[in-house]
Amino acid sequence: MSTTAVTPTPARTRRRSVADRHGVWRRLQPVVAVAAVVVLVAAPLWVVLVTAGKTQAEALNPNLALPTTWHYLENFTEVWQQGRVPAALGGSLLVMVPAVLGVLALGSLASWILARRSTRPFAVLYALAISGIVLPPAVVTIVLVLRQLGLAGTAVGMIGVYMGMYMSTVIFFVTGFVRTIPHELEEAARVDGAGPLRVFRTIILPLLVPVLSTATILICLYVWNDVFYAFFVVGGRLDTLPLNLFQVASAGLYLDNWHLIFAYVVLMSLPLLVVFIVAQRRIISGITSGAVK
Repeated sequence: MSTTAVTPTPARTRRRSVADRHGVWRRLQPVVAVAAVVVLVAAPLWVVLVTAGKTQAEALNPNLALPTTWHYLENFTEVWQQGRVPAALGGSLLVMVPAVLGVLALGSLASWILARRSTRPFAVLYALAISGIVLPPAVVTIVLVLRQLGLAGTAVGMIGVYMGMYMSTVIFFVTGFVRTIPHELEEAARVDGAGPLRVFRTIILPLLVPVLSTATILICLYVWNDVFYAFFVVGGRLDTLPLNLFQVASAGLYLDNWHLIFAYVVLMSLPLLVVFIVAQRRIISGITSGAVK
């Protein structure tokens, strides 16, 4: 009995070649992803952490090498005492806490109204409300307006700037989530005699906790690390942590003292890191619940 060999056609050969390439790429994807994380995140973070524990001589050229002996306590103590960290920490909290609370309260109320109105004017208003995500605010205009209002260089002015900048972020996050909440819950509360604010406070707000937790972390991160807008609005009159680091470094106090600069960065990052560790479950819940719903 004779057998006849089947000659692969050119089309079949091309499909097999494409399939082989896709198979190789699928196997390489995890390796490429891990390599990208190491290069873009892990390596810079490692440099910051190890340099913060070195002496001045060892930190002149920041690298991945471990210090001969660790000097975290000495470096943190020097930064805390000479870098005006307590005053800057107070300034950051003075600006961040009211700004975050205000933007969450007003943004969630606005999101509730926009989500429950389906008319064309409200659709246009929603588009304008979230346009701030992609349209950067004009710094010169902000400063001029604050001067006209007498709020330039004040914490109140800086709080207003942050609230205006990140209101779009809250509305974008919350509006889509509110649309998934059944209308019947609000109607039942209204039948019981609850007014609009009571309906929002007792029915809507508790359901928004996961998504508001996510928005809180994002806005805290933006405000806590901001130096650009703080420099133009309150620079020289109120210290925040990143603004203070910029000032003391540019004034020469930390010149060539990379161990102190990185120690300052570590100290500045610790509060947000603690908050993130404590609230990570709520953050993940806010992201996934919005995606599932």
